[in-house]
Amino acid sequence: MVPDNLKSAVTHPSYYEPDLNPTYRDLAEPYSVAIIPARPYRARDKAKAEVGVQVVQRWMVAALRKRKYFSLEEVHQAMGELRVRLNQRPFRKRPGSRAARLAQLDRPALKPLPATRFQFGEWETARVNLDYHVEVDRHFYSVPYALAHQPVEVHLTAETVEVLHRGVRVASQVRS
Repeated sequence: MVPDNLKSAVTHPSYYEPDLNPTYRDLAEPYSVAIIPARPYRARDKAKAEVGVQVVQRWMVAALRKRKYFSLEEVHQAMGELRVRLNQRPFRKRPGSRAARLAQLDRPALKPLPATRFQFGEWETARVNLDYHVEVDRHFYSVPYALAHQPVEVHLTAETVEVLHRGVRVASQVRS
């Protein structure tokens, strides 16, 4: 994927090796998706996605602008009908339509969704205390004694606390 170089997803923008937000990276891993943000100040990197959104937006707004709606369901229904018409509409400069290209190219490459849902987790850095514990949210979690005074990464989910040292998990405990 080539998303925009947004601040909440890219912690350190770089021309060659941008540093992604760990939670954003964790979201992409179960889907086997590589996230390569657009280069800063290079609008050409994401032009096709931007133009695709622009075509859909202009086409739908033009078709719906003179109608009146009294509920959100009516708007959704009208947009659904227009979406089907737009996807069936033939291309101007190439043979086929969006629906045909989806069936021909994308559907065979799609994989099933992961069996488990994505679980949101926060990442923090901490230093192991002299008593071999890491303090997270005023709770203490033990780690191997060899890591005393070492910096570690802590991955917090709703149920677990994982402690990683240089990318290797060294402890995993139930969150208190």
